[in-house]
Amino acid sequence: MKRLEIFGATPSPYTQKMVSLLRYKRIPYNIHWGDTRGRLESLNLELPRPVLLPVILFENEDKELAATTDSTPMIRRLENEHPDRKVIPDDPALAFINYLLEDFGDEWITKYMFHYRWHCSDDADKAGTILPLVEFPRALNDEELQQMKTWITERQIERLWVVGSSNETAELIDQSFKRFLQSFNDHLKQQRFLFGDKPSSADFAFYGQISQLVRFDPTPREICHQMAPRVVAWVEIMDDLSGLDAEILVWTDLKNCSDSLKVILAEFGKMYAPLLLENAKAVEEGLPEWSVDIDGSNWKQKTFSYQAKCLNWIRDEFNSLSDADQQKVRSFLADTGCEQILK
Repeated sequence: MKRLEIFGATPSPYTQKMVSLLRYKRIPYNIHWGDTRGRLESLNLELPRPVLLPVILFENEDKELAATTDSTPMIRRLENEHPDRKVIPDDPALAFINYLLEDFGDEWITKYMFHYRWHCSDDADKAGTILPLVEFPRALNDEELQQMKTWITERQIERLWVVGSSNETAELIDQSFKRFLQSFNDHLKQQRFLFGDKPSSADFAFYGQISQLVRFDPTPREICHQMAPRVVAWVEIMDDLSGLDAEILVWTDLKNCSDSLKVILAEFGKMYAPLLLENAKAVEEGLPEWSVDIDGSNWKQKTFSYQAKCLNWIRDEFNSLSDADQQKVRSFLADTGCEQILK
């Protein structure tokens, strides 16, 4: 089997998501750490726009290697090309809930990670120090490291407001993270993964973000170890599931999913759903930024066209279901707040 070439960074949650998934699916790969742009340019490959991590080289329609980004569609392609050890449930209704939670991991849990990493001074100091050392393909002397640390730290702190992190929303984000962490830890008391005895793509999306919160960033790491030992252990297990006997394990039926899963989805409905709707409205109206009241606090951030696409993709997935499966989903999501984003 031909080896995939993947370009990423160790502190990148989406890189961790995809590397863990490749291990689980037993797909051979070579990982290239750091300097993704420079490595791609040296291969005379057209850069994706924008260059997001990770980048994987896939064959295009002309059978030529093309630099590809965006983990969610990449996973669907891998499912088609490598159907063994599936990460997308066969049941359409369950697959939709999986899609919903994968998006929640990629687009909301990442806000916890970015907030703690750059809002908290100790975390920003660590990230600013380590990121240049893992990004550059050569040794840096102390002066070079300090210059890069200053540049990266200032740049990322300036971007906090872009994702909604501020002094005004810090408590809101912290409380949401702790609710999510408690609900996920409670869920893991009943089963090993989100949907039963084997992982789905949503597990890998959660893992990518939570691996950073548990391992890399000091403030959330302490919170995780104090509040959620099962989540900490789950991260260690998710790192490499290549030995899991997935063929003899099953996902649960939607009707038999634990109520603890609905508690996780309620955090989606409480925090993420209002953002999706308000952002989509801002995109439609051409507004550069927007604000919305969430849980008694004012959330303000830059308008993202990509997150409007995320909402449209969620709705496309839902609308592709049969009437019977749509009803199953609506019944399952009732009173979680997630139902407000469906059309």
